[in-house]
Amino acid sequence: MLEREAKRKYFWELSLSLVAYLAVLMVSLRLVDRMDAGAARTLLALAPAIPVFIIVWVIARGFKRMDEFVRLKSLESFAIAGAVTAGITFTYGFLEGAGFPRQSAFWVWGIMGTTWALHTRLRCYFQ
Repeated sequence: MLEREAKRKYFWELSLSLVAYLAVLMVSLRLVDRMDAGAARTLLALAPAIPVFIIVWVIARGFKRMDEFVRLKSLESFAIAGAVTAGITFTYGFLEGAGFPRQSAFWVWGIMGTTWALHTRLRCYFQ
């Protein structure tokens, strides 16, 4: 498969799965607060995890479609994003010890995804 075609498929698969995630998340957030505690509420709260696992599957498929060089560069960006995320979250842990508010683990993916995207885009300018 040509790299351009692989990128196009990845873009559409990822876009559709992100739209599905946002739709399920919005429905879940609206309804979960109106429900009494119990199994149904718990399942509804977990419903957004289904499209999250689809997103993980789409990302894995995208990596498998890449040629070796692009895969290497993408994994390099991912590794650097992981290291930056670890550094930021670890450092913030010290600030929590100094009285800063505790942060949700949801921030981790936001930091990592943003760092991954930035490194992927900027690495071509710094080589």
